[in-house]
Amino acid sequence: MVDAGDEPAATGDSGSGGAVAPGGSGDTTAHFTDEFVAQLAAMEAGISPEEQESIAALPSGSALLIVRRGPNVGARFLLDADSTVAGRHPDADIFLDDVTVSRRHAEFTRVGTSFQVRDLGSMNGTYFDGVRIESALLSDGAEVQIGKYRLTFYASRHDLVRPRT
Repeated sequence: MVDAGDEPAATGDSGSGGAVAPGGSGDTTAHFTDEFVAQLAAMEAGISPEEQESIAALPSGSALLIVRRGPNVGARFLLDADSTVAGRHPDADIFLDDVTVSRRHAEFTRVGTSFQVRDLGSMNGTYFDGVRIESALLSDGAEVQIGKYRLTFYASRHDLVRPRT
């Protein structure tokens, strides 16, 4: 445990973007860019630097699915078409080779710059953030489960809604 008195004194040269408050009180205020905040969130979510670069490079109207659990951990699937089918069929746009996946399991559909996932009548169902769904609008960082595969959805950074300040 650290006592407040044990913390180093704040200075204007903290390296964190802080500035000495008017009057020389030594208090600092740090302001971080949206990009820096996104990088911190990505690090906490276990995203590698290479994955961060891939996500940052996504053009508007596209997204990325990254396999987090199940066979082929780390595999990446680009969503850049109006319709992308995931399944066990070799001709599926996203081929997921496992018996827990139906031949035509789920479809990812682009709606403007957003994406939704829809179950295609699969035997084991499609899950969005742990809940079995028929269809769902995807949000950045959401988990989609198709059979044993758990994929994390990342929208293009150009398409994320920025909160008003």
